[in-house]
Order: sequence, then structure tokens, then C-alpha cells
Amino acid sequence: MGMQMIMYSGGQFLTGDDIAAALLEYSRALGEEDTAKIVEIPILEEDGSRAIATFLIGPASQIVTKSVRTDLDELVDAEVVQWLRRQARGITHPEAAETDEDQENWALMPKHGDIG
Repeated sequence: MGMQMIMYSGGQFLTGDDIAAALLEYSRALGEEDTAKIVEIPILEEDGSRAIATFLIGPASQIVTKSVRTDLDELVDAEVVQWLRRQARGITHPEAAETDEDQENWALMPKHGDIG
């Protein structure tokens, strides 16, 4: 099965294709606005367990993704993907933003509680 390996700040993080794509879209939008935000995305550990990785993304972010093959089931989280894409659209098309608070507050990002 294929997934994406995110390489960021010297670390590697395995996540689903859609999650990685949405993170890149949001990072690009933030870079265009010369602003940074903190986001959390679900990742898979080497043993297949889920965890949360926290990223500071913005104009200085250098995020690289690479397609990898793995025997693990692809990590899917439609809620996180929708949230990231909604945030990116709110930056590139402010009229599409739901609220200013939603735009500014990373704490509104979907929480996954204790994952492990």
C-alpha cells in the first residue's frame, strides 16, 4: 500500500496521501501570505500505531513528501484533510472562510485525544 513520507526539520513522518497533500496545500497558502501556523496531523509510527505530529508551517517551511510503499493500511482522516483544505481556501479565497476565528485559531483543529 502507498503512503507519503513527510520529511521536515530533520524528521520523517509517515501519513496518508490525502493528509500529506492537504498539509502541503495549507503550507503553500501560508507561505504566500507570509504567515505561519501550528498544525497537527495524524501519523503512523514504525509499529503501525497512530500518533500526532505537530508542525510549524509557513513561509520558511521546507516540507518534502515522498511516496513510499508499506504493508500498513493507509492512514485516512477525512476530518483533518477537510480542515486543512478549508484553512488553505480561507487564505487564498478569504470570502470562502467560515469565520475569522476559524482562520486564526489552530486550537480549533480536530483533536484526536490520546492516540496510541
